[in-house]
Amino acid sequence: MATFVDHVTLHLRAGNGGNGCVSVKREKFKPLAGPDGGNGGNGGDIVLVADPQVTTLLGYHRSPHRSSSNGGPGMGDHRAGYASDLMELSVPLGTVVKDTEGNELADMTEPGFRIVVAPGGQGGLGNAALASTKRKAPGFALLGTYGWEGDIQLELKTVADVALVGYPSAGKSSLIAAISAARPKIADYPFTTLHPNLGVVDAGEVRYTVADVPGLIEGASEGKGLGLEFLRHVERCTALLHILDCATLDPDRDPLSDLDVILGELAAYPVPEGQKPLLDRPQLIALNKIDVPEARELADFVRGDLEARGYRVFEISTVSHEGLRALNYALAEVVEAGRVEAAATQAGKPRIVIRPKAVDDSGFVVKVEGGSFGNIYRIIGTKPERWVQQTDFTNDEAVGFLADRLAKLGIENELFKAGAIAGSTVIIGPGNGVVFDWEPTLTSTAELITAPRGTDTRLDDSKRRTSNERREEYFGRMDAKAAARAELIREREAGMWSTGEEEFNGDVTGDGSVPVKGKKEGGSE
Repeated sequence: MATFVDHVTLHLRAGNGGNGCVSVKREKFKPLAGPDGGNGGNGGDIVLVADPQVTTLLGYHRSPHRSSSNGGPGMGDHRAGYASDLMELSVPLGTVVKDTEGNELADMTEPGFRIVVAPGGQGGLGNAALASTKRKAPGFALLGTYGWEGDIQLELKTVADVALVGYPSAGKSSLIAAISAARPKIADYPFTTLHPNLGVVDAGEVRYTVADVPGLIEGASEGKGLGLEFLRHVERCTALLHILDCATLDPDRDPLSDLDVILGELAAYPVPEGQKPLLDRPQLIALNKIDVPEARELADFVRGDLEARGYRVFEISTVSHEGLRALNYALAEVVEAGRVEAAATQAGKPRIVIRPKAVDDSGFVVKVEGGSFGNIYRIIGTKPERWVQQTDFTNDEAVGFLADRLAKLGIENELFKAGAIAGSTVIIGPGNGVVFDWEPTLTSTAELITAPRGTDTRLDDSKRRTSNERREEYFGRMDAKAAARAELIREREAGMWSTGEEEFNGDVTGDGSVPVKGKKEGGSE
């Protein structure tokens, strides 16, 4: 018998986008005919599809790791990389998709319902797509972005019209086997049913489904027995059918006390917002095992009390099939009324309104975080994070292109407003991200610079020398050279060293000064 699994965690990794290509067209008589690098292909998405033919999550329990293929890289001659095929994962109807924090992403109750849970990466642009009138031959291309990688939770809640609830061994599995083609495991010991069983029942022109929920005991809503684990399978049912055992051998039990315990557990179970509480739904009672003489007497005895509470009561036997036809048509009547009510509720649901992005939404936020060596400015936004992933930081031209894109988006203005200065640490993306030392451009935040009009504090490091300063520096160097020559002459005359020939013959006077040639005595030429 196949194992029933109704809760799994999927580990997903969508395909990465392919890198763009850097290429220049070369052919005879056209050695440099312009860029022709193609774009990279998109990575494959991972999609969940609600399939009525699937009844369990067992396949994902045994193989929880799923990944789609990557997109192909771009090539020369304007050839784009191949786009990867999406991966479709079929799940049963009634599957609730949640993230790792328990937030509901989708409730897959309709056949064919689809949701992309792991989008693939975006392919990078080739240099042909990046060419423009100002950048005629780009020497770089954009890299492909990473596909989504993470975990999601799948929780199966059985989609059935009627739920059979009752104590263990009350005859729920026997009843579903008697009125439908389902063949659940049936034995004479408690908790034989370890997972919900579904059966399809035909009553005239009405067809409905019945769910056999594992037995409930006192304290099931607090985790005792198997009830709490499977009470969520009762959430989607239109009606409840209480199966009461009239032939129990337990001296402390009787049909009325069993019903009170089950009602208490159903009342303690919280249903999702927007759904009816379990006790507010239509409820019928089936007194089972009347083929036993003592059980028939007990059923006749308690029937009046149950009808006085407002319940419709049916005496049945899953062995002799007595009373099953009347119960079958009564359930079909309740189900048909519930479908009419659900259709009216569905028609009155509010329309889904998709609102465009606000005009003043810049698409990113700047968060100031404290650090050991000053504030850290973190930029969070879809566009900046994607642009960083697409940048090849080994290519200076690609880095410059990124800087232009970030400046055009208005990031530098927001950094200045947040208090950043030249040299501040800026991180783009969550976690470690990509770390930069911010060097603002000359044109950014020009109207916000807190310097005197006509000046810019960022230009202080490039101060030019005046003519007087250059003249003084020149004369200083000349005086230093003359002093060095005089020192060498004194050392030579003192006999500390000798060159073997007179290098300054007739050019140097006894006091070490250098006479000016071309002048006559008296100071005139």
